[in-house]
Amino acid sequence: MPLLYTIGKLTVAPTLRLAFRPTVEGLEHIPATGGAIFAGNHLSVADELFLGTVVPRHLAFWAKSEYFKGTGVKGAFSKFVLTGLGAIPVERAGGRAALSAFDAAIPALRGGDLVAVYPEGTRSPDGRLYRGRTGAARLAVAAGVPIVPVGMIGTDKAQPIGARVPRPGRSKIIVRFGKPLDFTGRPDDRTSLREMTDELMSEIQKLTGQEYVPRYAPPRANSPAAGEPPAGA
Repeated sequence: MPLLYTIGKLTVAPTLRLAFRPTVEGLEHIPATGGAIFAGNHLSVADELFLGTVVPRHLAFWAKSEYFKGTGVKGAFSKFVLTGLGAIPVERAGGRAALSAFDAAIPALRGGDLVAVYPEGTRSPDGRLYRGRTGAARLAVAAGVPIVPVGMIGTDKAQPIGARVPRPGRSKIIVRFGKPLDFTGRPDDRTSLREMTDELMSEIQKLTGQEYVPRYAPPRANSPAAGEPPAGA
């Protein structure tokens, strides 16, 4: 586990647990060893904080590549923090550049690390669950690892879009983990990836109870944000 991530587990995580007292269900579904993808609904920037807080192992999140390339003191600090947390840079431009995030994630997963993704590709604008993009399924097939469905409840109330930090007392936070989905050996053609993704989104919906919208969520400015898959994935 990266040093800075370990420090966060010893400081930030206990603070969030004490302040928000999140309810965690399905911890038995988190693999004790080996690589896995955690794929969940995306309601708030706080999703990453609470997911990292309750998962006992290191979780690698995707973050905009701009955060690794800033200049000056602020840029250097941003790069230091994200590198220290083991984040994976994502190019917003899409195409081959964006797929470099997958290239970085595959050896990490094969090496036994955990990677978190949000198949919707952006935060939900209205609390509903939108159609998933196929990046998580493609990554699972390529790396040969399972996908653990994740359901986040209440984070959009704790830290609504536009809020700088999560605030306790606004909503009960619930984090639910579903049974891992094993897509090992499944073909990676477009039809198969779509079927696997729809299966994944169905499992996420069971965990959250959200209304499902069978279309992609409208993109937000400056997306993808931390934890979100590359554009078009």
